[in-house]
Amino acid sequence: MQAVSDFWQALPEALRDPVALAAPFFLIFIAIEGLAAYFLEDERPETERRGADGRALSLVGGYDRRDALASIAAGAVSVITMSLWKVLGLFAYAAIFAYVAPWQLPADQWWTWAIAILGLDFLFYWTHRTAHRVRLVWATHQAHHSSEYFNFATALRQKWNNSHELLFWAPLPLLGVPPAMVFLAFSVSLVYQFFVHTERVRTMWRPVEIVMNTPSHHRVHHGSDPEYLDRNYGGILIVWDRLFGTFQAEVQRPTYGLTKPVGTQNLWRLQTHEYAAIARDVRSAPTLRQKLGYVFGPPGWRPTVVGADEPAAASAPAV
Repeated sequence: MQAVSDFWQALPEALRDPVALAAPFFLIFIAIEGLAAYFLEDERPETERRGADGRALSLVGGYDRRDALASIAAGAVSVITMSLWKVLGLFAYAAIFAYVAPWQLPADQWWTWAIAILGLDFLFYWTHRTAHRVRLVWATHQAHHSSEYFNFATALRQKWNNSHELLFWAPLPLLGVPPAMVFLAFSVSLVYQFFVHTERVRTMWRPVEIVMNTPSHHRVHHGSDPEYLDRNYGGILIVWDRLFGTFQAEVQRPTYGLTKPVGTQNLWRLQTHEYAAIARDVRSAPTLRQKLGYVFGPPGWRPTVVGADEPAAASAPAV
């Protein structure tokens, strides 16, 4: 953790990430939730302790030591990789802000912060949705969904490749939002989203559930059950999902993880196995169209079988 702190201090002020400063508090909440999981009994009836496939579900709010350590380690590395990606983004955003934006919004006005946070949350919805529907982008994001547990540690299991996010955020400096403010708004989103990764909160006050992303909504997003796949992409607000038809209420406890579990806690494999799978599919594809389908189609995409009425495998959901 000291290495992360030293790295953060060495960065230019515009690139310093408040998420790194919040890391000690994240670890405190993980410890509290872990103790709660250890001392509180699982009071679910036996019929609710297994998923639709008969597989035993983890204890509500439960922790697995290797799983949690892998998530925390992935988060520590992501602080560094995210900062490196931001270095590239800062140069591009600064040029857009200085030479292309028709106006420059003042950084000392509250409404500029409101535009930055609300605008980034809107763009986060579409970034997140794209990450689940375009396989190449899904390869960057799937590590976050690889845990079969849902707890505060899972929130730290972040991707190491943020390149697509930089592209999606570009409209903000184009609208005159200062580049450093774009990065700070994303940090606000990440800190908020840490707290929706828990099973210890059932549901919240109804108006909050309608407007905000909550633990109940985000549990659905991490579910690999058919009715939960590709739902609830929102970061801070859930209204985007309600507006664009991707909302799903929680009706039963989700089965967490990928539809095809990775079966490892190796950090490198967690981050790269989908890239390797894409490369294998591209090499085996006989036509350019099929090669592009494996890269830019949805996760699980397969070419149609010649002479068949149905696809060889339907375009599978993202997780």
